[in-house]
Amino acid sequence: MRNQTKKIITFVPYGEYYYQKALRAFRQDRLEEARKFFERALERMPENADVLLNYSALLIEEGKYELAYEHLAKAHALDPEGEDIVFYLAEVHAHLGLLPDAKRYAEHYIALAPDGPLAEESMEIIDFAEQENIHLEEDDWFSGEIYFLQEQARRKMEEGQFDEASQLFERIVADYPQFLAASNNLALTYFYAGRVADAKAILRDVLKQDQGNIHALCNFAVIYYYEKEVFELEKSIRLLLKIKPIEFEHRYKLGATLALIGEHEAGYNWLRLLQRGGFEGDVSFYFWLSHSAYFSGRTKQAQLAYDKLVQLDPSKEGMEPWKERMTKNVNAYEDNIEMLIHKVQNPYRSERLFGYFLVLKSMYREERSILELMTFDKLSEVEKLYYGLIDEQFELYERKELDYFSRSVEVADTLYTKYAPLKKEGIHLLQMWFALCDVAYDQHYLFKNPNAIAAAADYMYQSSRYNHVTKKAIAEEYDIAPATLTKYVNELIEFLPIF
Repeated sequence: MRNQTKKIITFVPYGEYYYQKALRAFRQDRLEEARKFFERALERMPENADVLLNYSALLIEEGKYELAYEHLAKAHALDPEGEDIVFYLAEVHAHLGLLPDAKRYAEHYIALAPDGPLAEESMEIIDFAEQENIHLEEDDWFSGEIYFLQEQARRKMEEGQFDEASQLFERIVADYPQFLAASNNLALTYFYAGRVADAKAILRDVLKQDQGNIHALCNFAVIYYYEKEVFELEKSIRLLLKIKPIEFEHRYKLGATLALIGEHEAGYNWLRLLQRGGFEGDVSFYFWLSHSAYFSGRTKQAQLAYDKLVQLDPSKEGMEPWKERMTKNVNAYEDNIEMLIHKVQNPYRSERLFGYFLVLKSMYREERSILELMTFDKLSEVEKLYYGLIDEQFELYERKELDYFSRSVEVADTLYTKYAPLKKEGIHLLQMWFALCDVAYDQHYLFKNPNAIAAAADYMYQSSRYNHVTKKAIAEEYDIAPATLTKYVNELIEFLPIF
């Protein structure tokens, strides 16, 4: 029997094979399938103007105009006089409202093919542009180029490709230094890439050119928020809350920024105003509307906004703000910058002590600006101990004779753990506790049983507001005997401030 050598023939389709399959799928409205075949064809024929053109037509059909433009621009560079390419460039610009460019491309098509199959549609684009009273200036020719470069750079940002994004924005800024939107975006790109100083320098330059530039002011606030620059953020918030923009774009930017930095009430008001005015919004808009609604106590509006978000982007289902159990509640009082600053500067020591404790629990604990509010030499002895906690100078209080202080902080920690993240009830309880604590310090109280003292403070607070509260229930909650609770309630009563 003769040995036979089997030949294995590998089949590697050429780009034309995929291109023809893409065209058939496209004509039959099988868009998903057509896209896959177009992409495979482009992998093998990246410089084919016809493939680029028809793929662009598919992208236009799907509403992906910026991406369509990128492929049309490549096709146009390969075939500058391609009639269909020129027409589709006109259509893409028209869809995006870039009417000066749409009109020029449509006129170019008429010049190339006055009796062409798309001449009538080109005339419609020209008529529409003229009806919109477009008065073309020489510099308007660049508006489309700027727009598409910006969109390309923004996509790079969304993908985390900050170096590539910054290069695109740098190109725009270099060619069009008066186009401040690109400068603002470049600043954000630098910031996300860790170049904070460069980002601030660009924003300062923008504000020199346009003192009231809302995007620059908002971007500064975002940087201060993430960098935990408390004083600067506080000033930014005060300024942003005074701004009353007219344009939808500015209202959107302001509302989203306020929501991001934790000013949910103000952020919600601006975003909701936009919605009531007929603004349809995108995924980002409904994300911030939902978050600001939820964290300002408007759960129904939050749900409606998130339902709309999921309609636009089904992948966001299950990521609602009320399901974020692992993230810190940014609406908690302990992370409210204005409240922290007000507390640590309060003329009453009990309020300052409360403020120092809140700083310990806040996202701003490591912010040096907070410590600058506390002039060490002017602090009382007990305040210096809190300063040591914040600044992590443990030698200030890790001494045997200061055990009373550690135990007093343990009481506050126990109460905080129960009520965190702090809402009004937790704030009022701890406010009462530090009023008692302030007097207790002066009377050299030893705070010998922190858990029982916390239970006593909790009982005193709750029983003063609710009729149904019993010592037995509170004692069980803190795992102590009712008699022990009574003992420490009687002790704490002695420290009630006399007004």
